[in-house]
Amino acid sequence: MLLPEAGLVKPGDLVIGADSHTCTYGALGAFSTGVGSTDLAAVMATGKCWLKVPESIKFIYKGRLKKWVGGKDIILYTIGKIGVDGAVYKAMEFSGPVIKNLPMDDRFTMCNMAIEAGGKNVIIEPDEITSVYVKKGKFYKSDRNAVYSKTYEYDISKLEPQVACPHLPGNVKAVTKLRKVNIDQSFIGSCTNGRLSDLRIAARILNGKKINSRVRLIVIPATQKIYLAALKEGLLEIFLKAGGAINTPSCGPCLGGHSGILAEGEVCIATTNRNFRARMGHPKSFVYLSNAAVAAASAIKGRITHPKEII
Repeated sequence: MLLPEAGLVKPGDLVIGADSHTCTYGALGAFSTGVGSTDLAAVMATGKCWLKVPESIKFIYKGRLKKWVGGKDIILYTIGKIGVDGAVYKAMEFSGPVIKNLPMDDRFTMCNMAIEAGGKNVIIEPDEITSVYVKKGKFYKSDRNAVYSKTYEYDISKLEPQVACPHLPGNVKAVTKLRKVNIDQSFIGSCTNGRLSDLRIAARILNGKKINSRVRLIVIPATQKIYLAALKEGLLEIFLKAGGAINTPSCGPCLGGHSGILAEGEVCIATTNRNFRARMGHPKSFVYLSNAAVAAASAIKGRITHPKEII
């Protein structure tokens, strides 16, 4: 999130990065995609990169989002529908009334996980919401007669918070179907849902409450700027008083890096983007993916929980 936060990525840019979640910047209307480290080194040396122009898949979202449902739930629902290979080497285009009204942070979250459906990149047409976030750039839009390899249309008015179950982001169920799943850890953070808006949502649920005695709550703001903003707003104090631990901005346990690495048999609910086997620790551990509200509510109850049970 540091690049768009610093104004280094703009609408109309072509961006490549050594992280597969470089596709996040499609939320600004940029073509952004991940490449291997060797490819990136070659680009840095030559200024050139070979890319095949991908076919496009259009996703149209209609309806009104229910309370506690956001970008994370929409993208999990989408991956659940088309599968983790449903958009291999395709450009995913998110559109429709729901996207038009979706805040920038939720757009970033959706685009972040396009790679989990196999997408080469993802694009959201830049609009007024984009222009508030970033002032400069070329605001491109698809032609009226644009050709798509596929078009999906979803009415998500009845969509509940979604949870991806082990061990694939496409193994998705509504949160209410997982009430019997006990957890050992809740992780709120990462490049997917470690933004200030996510921390505000989690703090709203955790304010004045304590996490379950069996649960570890780990909160990692996505960037230093977000960390400082959360500190000034008093959000970090809420997490600490609830029994949580705050770590410096990093990937943390998302890729099994540090802090919160799971032991054999342990279960974690996380706001991250991948729940592959052994992704966060022991091969016999289990990771469920959710939005920040579900992760916070689950930390309180000690089991996967719909936020409406708390507030």
